[in-house]
Amino acid sequence: MTTGQTPDRTRRRRTFSAFGDVRRMPSEYEIVTHAQNWTTRSARSSAFEQNPSSAPNLWFLTYRDGSPLQADDWDAFRDPDALTYRAYVTRQADAETRTQGLLAQYGAAGADARLSADQLRLLGGALTPSRFLVHGCQQVQAYIGYVAPSSYVTNVCSFATADFLRRVTVTAYRTRELQMAHPESGIGEDERRRWETDPAWQGVREAVERLLVAYDWGEAFTALDLVLAPTLDDVLIRQTAEASRDNGDEYSWLLLSALQEDNDRRNRWAAELARFCIAQRPGNAEVLRGWIDRWTPLADAAVSGLGAILAASSGGRTGADTVTEAAAATRAGFHDSFLSDATAGGVR
Repeated sequence: MTTGQTPDRTRRRRTFSAFGDVRRMPSEYEIVTHAQNWTTRSARSSAFEQNPSSAPNLWFLTYRDGSPLQADDWDAFRDPDALTYRAYVTRQADAETRTQGLLAQYGAAGADARLSADQLRLLGGALTPSRFLVHGCQQVQAYIGYVAPSSYVTNVCSFATADFLRRVTVTAYRTRELQMAHPESGIGEDERRRWETDPAWQGVREAVERLLVAYDWGEAFTALDLVLAPTLDDVLIRQTAEASRDNGDEYSWLLLSALQEDNDRRNRWAAELARFCIAQRPGNAEVLRGWIDRWTPLADAAVSGLGAILAASSGGRTGADTVTEAAAATRAGFHDSFLSDATAGGVR
């Protein structure tokens, strides 16, 4: 440098400059998640590098970019658990070790052979047919992640999709265990008939079939993660677990309680995403409320049928209305966790 020349003090760009002019090192979670959604790349004319009027581009334009649910910066959302693929696999490996331990311990002890008639009726009526429901939820969760406007949203949806697959697998395994222990019960053979024709399941089936054609990504997210899943899980996981314990089936109580951990994690990020949307644009509170109001009657009709199954298997301890009211109360508390601030702030 020659004498009198002003030194260049411009701060050199670092490899994480995609985050803007930040004054901190991004976390591992942010580094491996940020701006990984290629269909939202900057200066794009369409989602995919093909004719903007092609079917895939029109689909994303209509059901993602044109969604009523909008934000100024979708990449500002953060998963409250900050899960990466590595962290998720490690966590779920530990959870699956515990689950496999339960299956081995109670299977070797012949626990299913000692089930009461009420408990066998509960598992055959509420648990084993639920794999059709959960598989539908898995498909919709994967769709939401695929069309989501940010890789941060895609990641949490991908992990939730894997959670649903885990639940399908555990349910199928338990179905076979129960079928071998009680071949006369119809378990392992009647599930499709129950799903397609049993009045107790028709509200659930209608809700899932309507969910499969909710193409707007924001509505699909609201319908599944904010309404249907929290409501149905309260009946099929929490209340069924408690009913199993009351019926003397410790095995099912522990197994379902383990699956509830996945539901709790999904509820955390779903509520955080809803809060994020409202913080980004307060008008999103009204958008979310509109979809919640649209899907809540379907959720209530679904649990009404399931409530009859739990009531019939409780030995008179629980009524169908009690099951339905408890699920509605759980859902209302969940909604308050992200809508109460918007209401207090005058957003209606």
